[in-house]
Amino acid sequence: MNPMPDALTKTARPAPRSAPEDGFAVLDACHRSTLTVVGALEELVATIDRDGITPAAQVSAAAIANFLSTTARAHHEDEELHVFPALLGSADAELVQTVLRLQQDHGWLEEDWLELEPHVQAIATGYGCCDLDTLRLGTTVFAALYRDHIDLEESIAYPQARAQISPAVRQEMGREMAARRRAAARSTAGR
Repeated sequence: MNPMPDALTKTARPAPRSAPEDGFAVLDACHRSTLTVVGALEELVATIDRDGITPAAQVSAAAIANFLSTTARAHHEDEELHVFPALLGSADAELVQTVLRLQQDHGWLEEDWLELEPHVQAIATGYGCCDLDTLRLGTTVFAALYRDHIDLEESIAYPQARAQISPAVRQEMGREMAARRRAAARSTAGR
């Protein structure tokens, strides 16, 4: 197995930036990272199926769990705060329905992760129970939903929001998202 722990660790902790970035650049980068992590989750399941739980699988599981429990959740919050409100007031009923579906997807993704997380954490820590059949089936559903969700955001929601949100507001989005992440990192480090 190529557990990708280095890639996942770098994905979970983006390099600090000297100047605020356009909020959409941050969101796009998180999508790329999320797709990498979802692929790593699928690879983890296949590897455990083949080789059992190895030390490399434990490292990979820990990185996957960390990303999906922190960065992915913060990303959904970013979209709920900055992207979706700009689109929900649209006169385009189809666009509004798309955004409502994306919001619903966030709920489903959270529910799916809450079912998968204990299994992934059990692999990472060596404690608890991992039902491989549940993990395998849940990962298949979770990965398909995440890929479809990101595709819908990138093909419809993001282009529409970029057209409606000024560059100055997009810069402020980037600042706000970075500040919230710094505060969360300080809070986590203080535990």
